[in-house]
Amino acid sequence: MCRTLAAFPTTCLERAKEFKTRLGIFLHKSELGSDTGSVGKFEWSSKHSKEGRNFSEDVLGWKESFDLLLSSKNGVAAFHAFLKTEFSEENLEFWLACEEFKKLRSATKLASRAHKIFEEFIRSEAPKEVNIDHETRELTRMNLQAATATCFDVAQGKTRTLMEKDSYPRFLKSPAYRDLVAQASAASASLGSSSHAEPLHT
Repeated sequence: MCRTLAAFPTTCLERAKEFKTRLGIFLHKSELGSDTGSVGKFEWSSKHSKEGRNFSEDVLGWKESFDLLLSSKNGVAAFHAFLKTEFSEENLEFWLACEEFKKLRSATKLASRAHKIFEEFIRSEAPKEVNIDHETRELTRMNLQAATATCFDVAQGKTRTLMEKDSYPRFLKSPAYRDLVAQASAASASLGSSSHAEPLHT
């Protein structure tokens, strides 16, 4: 992981710049990017004051708890963009895959999807291998013999804890998120002032 500017490889600098650009896009009428999915369109203006205020509250809420971040589509998209700069987006992608997996009701689909998730994230040398211990990996492998909606719960929980204790604090301290918070706070204050402004009389 890159720690000083002098040590930044070009790719890391580009990813950091990309992250800041992506978060900055939240402040304009645009979409986040095709790789993380559309997160909707927003404008900071009195014309869209309700949406602007709600989004401002959303952004400010991400620092209150990791749960609030994960419960926000915009928060997940921003966090994913940040994780890409640290080359650790597989943790969040696995967590999201597990959330979707638990919504399945068909036993056949559960079994099929469970093996796909295991092959992509859990098995040793998987394309997007997550950082879990050997015991958890083997427990998950055994759970696949009779796949249920809870067969990834232990692995998902450990991955979530890792993100909350490791990546999440760095996300909150990142210059890009701090800039976003500052702009969201300013926008919230501006929207609040405009909503209480008295109409002008001639």
